[in-house]
Amino acid sequence: MTENDPLDRAMFIGCLIVAGEAVFSLPFHVARFFRPTVLQVFDFTNTELGAVQAVYGVVAMLAYFPGGLLADRFSARRLLTGSLLCTSAGGLYFATIPGFNGSWWLFAYWGLTTILLFWGALIRATREWGGPDEQGRAYGLLDGGRGLFAAVLAAGAVFVFQLMVPEDPTTVTPNERVEALRNVILLYTAATALAGVLCWFFVPEQPSRLAGRPPVLRNVRKVLGLRSVWLQALIVVCAYVGYKGIDNYSLFAVQGYGMNEVQGAQLTAISAWVRPVAAIGAGLLADRFTSSRVSALCFATMVASYLWFGLTDPVPSTRWVLYANVLVSCAAVFGLRGVYFALFEEGAVPLETTGTAVGLVSVIGYTPDVFVALAGGWLLDRSPGIPGHQHFFLFLSAFAATGLIASLRFRP
Repeated sequence: MTENDPLDRAMFIGCLIVAGEAVFSLPFHVARFFRPTVLQVFDFTNTELGAVQAVYGVVAMLAYFPGGLLADRFSARRLLTGSLLCTSAGGLYFATIPGFNGSWWLFAYWGLTTILLFWGALIRATREWGGPDEQGRAYGLLDGGRGLFAAVLAAGAVFVFQLMVPEDPTTVTPNERVEALRNVILLYTAATALAGVLCWFFVPEQPSRLAGRPPVLRNVRKVLGLRSVWLQALIVVCAYVGYKGIDNYSLFAVQGYGMNEVQGAQLTAISAWVRPVAAIGAGLLADRFTSSRVSALCFATMVASYLWFGLTDPVPSTRWVLYANVLVSCAAVFGLRGVYFALFEEGAVPLETTGTAVGLVSVIGYTPDVFVALAGGWLLDRSPGIPGHQHFFLFLSAFAATGLIASLRFRP
């Protein structure tokens, strides 16, 4: 592979985009797009599903920092390939529909394969692709491209699901539901394994960058003293809470608006198409108006959207309201994902401490993997039906309001 050849560069970033979404499809996409079906097939309560996902979050949170050290010592090509193949192996076990204990251990395992072996290597490889002059373009393409690939995968999964259930989804039998979900899981498993193969052939072997780095402890002390980094970590936490909240939309559509399981999955899958447009568009706006202002606008939109859902009763005959509000809130959520790492530049984080700052912000910022699903499941089980969903949306609105305040106060 030639470093400056346009085709090679396109294949390189294309592999990173596919890998960056495929690796998270098994632990996240299945429950996000097919939540009502997952609850029935696995015989989980909302709280139990939240607990399984919380295990993933705990392991992932502990893996961010050591994963960064691995990314500095080993090539991204080897780490990405190994991560994707190990993650897809877990998908084969997932397709057997394990019980609660088996799922608990599986999601803990995925916390290691998708974060310890993957996240730091992905960020490093993307930075190497962008070089010193195209960092914004690199990360914009990464997140926007991931969103597009997620939408394609979701559309394919919904299509497979539809093929496996009767024309009238309300007549589906338990066995048909199990087989339909199993085929969806196997589709995501195959996509993850294929991404691993692509990374092996199209991600170039890069030498270790460990030598010559500044002392780790000096960088840590410098980053810990930056007020902007702590505010950025808070912004990422609040943004990621909104992102995790998308997992509830399919169940809300079924229980609040009378949709069937296929229609609920289609709603969430359609919202995924918003991601590439929102992420890239927010990045362009951030270059013009600053990242913190775009962040504040996105959070303000989320507050309004969540309060609407939380304070009004759903009317099944007005599904257009559901679709409109879901698309608006998803645009704000995905817009934040396109700009919250761009805050490093506005926050005057020294270039030589970027890796350490990313590690700190990630450890704090992605803690919603631990508590959002668990809190959401508890709220839904404590107040079944519409009240539980309303309580969850008010929970989301509180974090969005906190993110709005942090964005307005963000300055180096």
